[in-house]
Amino acid sequence: MPAQQESTSVEDVVYDGQAHVEEVEIVSNPQSSQGKVVAIVPRKSRTPRMLRGFSYVPPTIGRIAIGEVVESNGKRLPKKLDEIVITTQFKKNGKWVEHPLGESLRGGDANKKLREIPVRLLFDDPDLSFRESYELFKDSRQVCVGNGEHSKRRVDGVLESCDCPGPDLCEFSQKQEKIKCKPFARLNVQIEGQDDELSTFVFRTTGWNSIRTLRTKLEYLYGAFNGELAGLPLTLLMRGKSTQLSYNAPFFYLDLVVKGKSDQAIAEQNKLRSSSGLDYAGLEAAAARGLANGAFEETEDESLDVEDWMIDSSGTQGEGTVLDDSIFEK
Repeated sequence: MPAQQESTSVEDVVYDGQAHVEEVEIVSNPQSSQGKVVAIVPRKSRTPRMLRGFSYVPPTIGRIAIGEVVESNGKRLPKKLDEIVITTQFKKNGKWVEHPLGESLRGGDANKKLREIPVRLLFDDPDLSFRESYELFKDSRQVCVGNGEHSKRRVDGVLESCDCPGPDLCEFSQKQEKIKCKPFARLNVQIEGQDDELSTFVFRTTGWNSIRTLRTKLEYLYGAFNGELAGLPLTLLMRGKSTQLSYNAPFFYLDLVVKGKSDQAIAEQNKLRSSSGLDYAGLEAAAARGLANGAFEETEDESLDVEDWMIDSSGTQGEGTVLDDSIFEK
């Protein structure tokens, strides 16, 4: 029997969120157990009224870091850490306040050092979870952001599109007296135990080792798990290495690995995704629109903390770093 077209109220419509259209047809379903008019229809499209030029980044409820800034002889110096720290987004007495999840993961042991934390990604698309670019800060403000080909640059209060040859060949960067252009990346993850399913913790880094490892792993995971990364149980793991640049002293960077065996991780991911009720396609579309809305991710007040983000960029140890070789026993 062909489907019969009927009028219906909005309560009879179930949105599947898989496409964005302006109009849909409502049809009756003779197989409906309750005999109601039911239609599985795409969610209607809309144009968000966002402020132009303002980047809407994934909401964050805390920070992940492997370094900090310390006061020494009246100077603020970078100090690398041999552990992962999880903090809130505010400071007390000049220091970032530890997030309750950090204490929870340490089991209440203040002396225990976190070398790995259980995390998940909010998005399938690696470009939404991990975003890297060449960036130049001047007076604690983002001035130029590029990808090695094109860039957006503030020049005399005007935003201009420029070529981006990279830090080593950029004349604009070479003319700066203090802070030069650096690779800059942001990783947004969710930590097991957090109570907000649409917020994240952010790890900011200018370290080549973390940037290269995290990008490579995300692309490998995307390919290996058929493009479905959201909800996959992962571990954010601290690794150590040494180079001639570090005078053969160990330094640390972050890596992403699957938590447990892959088949078990997939089963856990499927259970989470089916029970959450989230429309992952709609979520990613919203996130992509927000990020594309502006040229610069950091607001002016966030940029004031730029020195806290650039600690792990050189592959050398900061002032007063105490190393614990037990990290290499893993």
